[in-house]
Amino acid sequence: MTTTNSLPDTGAPRATAPEPAVVVQDLHQKYGDFEVVKGISFEIRPGELFGLLGTNGAGKTTTIETLEGFRRPSSGSVRVFGRDPYGNPPGVRERVNAVLQGSGLMEDLTVQETVTLARDLASTPRTCEETLELVGLTEKTKTYVRQLSGGQKRRLDLGLALLTRPEVIYLDEPTTGMDAEGRIDTWRIIQQLKDEGTAVLLTTHYLEEAERLADRLAIMHRGRVGVEGSLQQVLAGWGDRIGFTLPADVPTSDLPRLEGAELEVENGDRQLRATYTVKDGDVEERAHHTVAALLTWAGEHGTLLRNLQVRGASLEDVFLQVADGAADFMSD
Repeated sequence: MTTTNSLPDTGAPRATAPEPAVVVQDLHQKYGDFEVVKGISFEIRPGELFGLLGTNGAGKTTTIETLEGFRRPSSGSVRVFGRDPYGNPPGVRERVNAVLQGSGLMEDLTVQETVTLARDLASTPRTCEETLELVGLTEKTKTYVRQLSGGQKRRLDLGLALLTRPEVIYLDEPTTGMDAEGRIDTWRIIQQLKDEGTAVLLTTHYLEEAERLADRLAIMHRGRVGVEGSLQQVLAGWGDRIGFTLPADVPTSDLPRLEGAELEVENGDRQLRATYTVKDGDVEERAHHTVAALLTWAGEHGTLLRNLQVRGASLEDVFLQVADGAADFMSD
């Protein structure tokens, strides 16, 4: 009798991934002769947060402006719900909103007047009470916008974007100026949006924010995407790090050169720190052998490896290497 590990076909429909709400294909964007965005592609599905990271001037904000319909692509295409967003056409306009870096708040209105004005321009908005409670500004209804702190203004910006119940939302540095509590509250709100099926595009300089929220992410530099994928995929291939504080009586020239490990010595807090990075082959096995070799070397030389640390690559490590041009960028 032949056996099989496959499950019986019950005739039930198979779950399929939802169609992407946002599709960017080979997007190029120029200002005159200067090309800001140089052929990037990505998709965002309902309930997914895509983190678009990068150095200043990498092209993140230009990409968002194109998705919002403020700019027509120089070449390539962007689609939101299958439609070209240029000009903010019906069918896209009422389903999308954004929190931009530059706030358009009117300083002489109160918080409640600001939300009421926005409600008058929306088709099926949340109530004022729901909106302000969502972003933690219930006690600020009678406060003038000019009297709000920078973080509170960012909360109000977010509330105005959420007021319209968007199915796609672009968040361009949404937590800038917020204190730690405000940032954590905003993360909770964004997670709730994902749970409700909203497609989210997030740009941020807070790498912890991207690590916590992003389902997938890309790191841009000079208009190109250096790496892209889930956090695990982005970190894969960037190796394990074995680091320790270099004793004052040990010159860097005495450090062992170990096969399969790249050595870097950096200035720390008035001390040198040596780091061995293991990338090739079976990283975990190589990292194990590197640690063993270092301990053997230290024992033979009577050296104590202080603050010895073994860790995988962090998003900060990858970000800095992309910014330094260490990643394999797409060819021209």
